[in-house]
Amino acid sequence: MMMNSAASFSADYQSARVKFLEQAAAAGAALEAVKHPERGPDGGELFTDVAAFGVEGAERVLVLISGTHGVEGFCGSGAQVDLLRRGEIARRPEGVGILMIHAVNPYGFAWLRRVTHENIDLNRNWIDFSRPLPENPGYDVLHPAICPAVWDEAAQAASAAAAARYAAENGALAMRAAMMDGQYGHADGLFYGGTAPSWSRTTQSAILTHYLSGAAKVGIIDYHTGLGPWGFAEQIIVSSRESDGFRRAARWYGAALASVADGQSASVRIEGDGLSAAPSLLPKAEITGMAIEVGTHPTDHILAALQADCWLHAHGDPMSAAAKPIKDTIRGAFYGDADDWKGMVAGQSLLAVRQALAGLSGEL
Repeated sequence: MMMNSAASFSADYQSARVKFLEQAAAAGAALEAVKHPERGPDGGELFTDVAAFGVEGAERVLVLISGTHGVEGFCGSGAQVDLLRRGEIARRPEGVGILMIHAVNPYGFAWLRRVTHENIDLNRNWIDFSRPLPENPGYDVLHPAICPAVWDEAAQAASAAAAARYAAENGALAMRAAMMDGQYGHADGLFYGGTAPSWSRTTQSAILTHYLSGAAKVGIIDYHTGLGPWGFAEQIIVSSRESDGFRRAARWYGAALASVADGQSASVRIEGDGLSAAPSLLPKAEITGMAIEVGTHPTDHILAALQADCWLHAHGDPMSAAAKPIKDTIRGAFYGDADDWKGMVAGQSLLAVRQALAGLSGEL
């Protein structure tokens, strides 16, 4: 009987967690739960959960990460649960372990935010904070219009006009970079990288170093959503096409790989992402990291949803009735809550995982 992939996805963080834990336990996982210091909008506790399959003593391990960007966890959690429901754990090559990290940013998942409870974009947070913080003068110019104290129709029109003006003066690519590259000077703003390691970064670091200290070859798949055509999962590498890491990943995943280093990806090149930081956490391992970016809606729609949510948590009341349309919009911006989208996620995830396992086992 054909499995219904849509059933692997959940309506909210708590449901996703229950589903993940049930399926992981049924598949024989060694489970660990790391409690988050905050609570969800329902008052419930939040956790980053770890499910390890054959990891202890394994020299080759595939790591699957969901919820780096909170609300994007609907996708990654569904993909993880789908793999568990399909029995993929039992089919993994001999000697290869699988480590699933579920909701590494559970606060953002539960509160329908892309950021952590510190308002930090986790993929801008993996930098060396002992060094001077990166500067983004373009964002500094745009910030008052991007994240105003009031978010009414006039403010939204003024924000759009400011972005259009900046693009006209500096070019569309410069405007996109100013908005999305990351910034470290406005704690209430968009794509904020923080001034210290976030809870989620510290938690992920501890998980990887604890479980993978003895691994020699590590594959990482980090699930993301938002950019690109509906349901299409772009496979993104952070290193350049000339690097050994990219060539190795291309043997695993094929010629459709995109690199943010050469501008061919839907995602911008950023500083402070978790995939780039992994080699320093695991210096003894050969790491092949890849991000899956599943498309939902046009970029303008995504940015507008992020701006509204930014205003809500900086200046509004996320528990008010007025918050619901904003939360509905940002959920829809990063979660294609439709059977066709879920099926596309599950199928493309399944293929990527099987390719990664074959690569780790030496078959590719």
